[in-house]
Amino acid sequence: MEDPDKKTEVVLLACGSFNPITNMHLRLFELAKDYFNETGKYKVIKGIISPVGDAYKKKGLISANHRVTMAKLATKNSDWVEVDDWESSQSEWLETLKVLRYHHQKLLSPDPTNSPQNAIPLTKPGRKRKQEPNRHDPVKKKNQSPDIKSVPQVKLLCGSDMLESFGIPNLWKLEDITEIVENHGLVCISRAGNNVQKFIYESDILWRHKNNIHLVEEWITNDISATKIRRALRRGQSIRYLVPDVVQAYIEKNNLYSPESEDRNAGVILAPLQKNASDSKN
Repeated sequence: MEDPDKKTEVVLLACGSFNPITNMHLRLFELAKDYFNETGKYKVIKGIISPVGDAYKKKGLISANHRVTMAKLATKNSDWVEVDDWESSQSEWLETLKVLRYHHQKLLSPDPTNSPQNAIPLTKPGRKRKQEPNRHDPVKKKNQSPDIKSVPQVKLLCGSDMLESFGIPNLWKLEDITEIVENHGLVCISRAGNNVQKFIYESDILWRHKNNIHLVEEWITNDISATKIRRALRRGQSIRYLVPDVVQAYIEKNNLYSPESEDRNAGVILAPLQKNASDSKN
């Protein structure tokens, strides 16, 4: 039998608008966890939902406060998926790579001032080579050798639309894409028959690191999207069974989505397009 201690621990990180969070967003985590468990090589220990901040400037994006609250309501009964509001609380838009780095660093050196669920000591002894001043590492067990598998890997969980967005000019920096697929890895949930493999084949960067891109086929297809949900709400149509009941109740109580909210940021250039286009000129 496979020794569970030899499995590589994985943390799944999903970044996005979650405007609002849907049942499909939650399904991505379950599909990815099943995939990794079935390989026998990995053990998924945590899922993290990180809603983007208001500075992203996406059309129709309601306040981060509401989006984070809805995500927390949606994951309240989950024993492994949680919501992190660090990204959403930043005053400026952050590149996805910086969010990945942040969560990776937290696993390497958990800050005791962080909230309890973020300060779980996931790093096993024997990994760290340098002794930092005033830092007392856990006592090393006898005959224990350093093992790269002892540090959980933070992998970016996404749908095929995010992966294919790598091809949109100025939306992503090439060096960011490279570091994401090389140092962290991607878990992409795609529908059967999707052209994701073709997209990877046509990208030299993705092809070079294709072994660190995990493609998970979604056999029980689901076409729920936040865009369609907002459209239904604007038209007074039911969204029951498309989002968790607690999320639907929160939306209705706070009257969150309307023609007016959908016009928010209309005509404003998306933060990454604005920043990357500006950087390319300099």
